Amino acid sequence: MGPDFGVGGKPGYWLEDESILPPYKVFRLPASTARAPFVFDKSIGSLPYDLEPYYGWWLISDRTKVLFEALDPEAFVFVPCDVRVPQGSYHGPGYWLCDVVRVLDALDESQSRLIIRTEDDPRSLKFGKKVYLTMPGSKLVFTEAAIGEAHIFRMAHSESDVICDQEMKDACKAAGLKRIRFDNVSKL
Repeated sequence: MGPDFGVGGKPGYWLEDESILPPYKVFRLPASTARAPFVFDKSIGSLPYDLEPYYGWWLISDRTKVLFEALDPEAFVFVPCDVRVPQGSYHGPGYWLCDVVRVLDALDESQSRLIIRTEDDPRSLKFGKKVYLTMPGSKLVFTEAAIGEAHIFRMAHSESDVICDQEMKDACKAAGLKRIRFDNVSKL
């Protein structure tokens, strides 16, 4: 699950004060982050939809947040955004920076098809650690017992990959949320 990069164009939104973000080496968004001041300007590009990429996190709409909290509140951290526009007042929906903070080591490596290796680049933050690499033709199989009641999580050893279950996918589609991509992990 993630942003749909196949749609879009130039974004017409940006964070006005990036100093509120955690340092580059901190991958997860802390809940204590100050309110995020965003500027939305449709004369520059497209305004955000329900889920947009922003750094390693997501910029989500109020309705996306409501759905995420209803389905799996323990999986996320949300930071409220203060939105302003260049002229006039902003009258659109609220937005949030969102991070999937649950990380599970739930991959059944013996049943999956992917590259599993140890990071050997000393410049990498993952140097000396196990990493998972997926590519076309990969197949991911998860251990249900390790997932439990979770509807969404990041994969241990590949934290950029966000995995969700069918219930999360169905709820997003039923709510009509826009710009969210779902890939079938059984046949990447």
